[in-house]
Formats: sequence, C-alpha cells, structure tokens
Amino acid sequence: MKVLVDLCVVPIGVGVSLSTYIAECEKILTEAGLKTSLHSYGTNIEGEWDDVFAAIKRCHKRVHAMGAPRISTTIKMGTRTDRNQTMEEKVESVKSKL
Repeated sequence: MKVLVDLCVVPIGVGVSLSTYIAECEKILTEAGLKTSLHSYGTNIEGEWDDVFAAIKRCHKRVHAMGAPRISTTIKMGTRTDRNQTMEEKVESVKSKL
C-alpha cells in the first residue's frame, strides 16, 4: 500500500543544532529509494508502506547510534484506495485554486 508521510524527527539531549542528525535521516530515506521533499520542519515522504516505515526505523537507529539518548518523532500520514496520488499532485490541487 502506498503512503504519504510527513515526518519530523527531533533528537533530544544533543544540543541546539540538529541538522547533522536530520541530514543522516535524509541520506537513509534517499538510500531507501523513497521520494522525499525536505521542508523547514520535517520531510514529506512518498512510497510503499513497508519501505517507508522500515526507513523511519533505520533513521531512529542511526540517530541513537550518533549519540541521541532520546528521539521525539511526529508522523502524519495518509493512504488512498480510490487512486494513486503523488505529493506534487496534492500541492498542485491547492495551488490551482488560489
């Protein structure tokens, strides 16, 4: 099943700058072959359910291995059975109405 996910991974206990940890997660998502779109407070991900959530698990493992004792993650997700919709199509649908 295809899923669209908005992922926000926040390492806790590692200081103020988180970009190094986020970059590692971005690498993992790319290596997994997932379609992503980085934004200022997270990453949109498009892919098959099992692939997406396996990559999120790898992100957690990597960030912990980098020294983060805790991680707070927010996931918003959606699935559809009536048609195949991409991240870009969802954005364009709104933009076309502006």
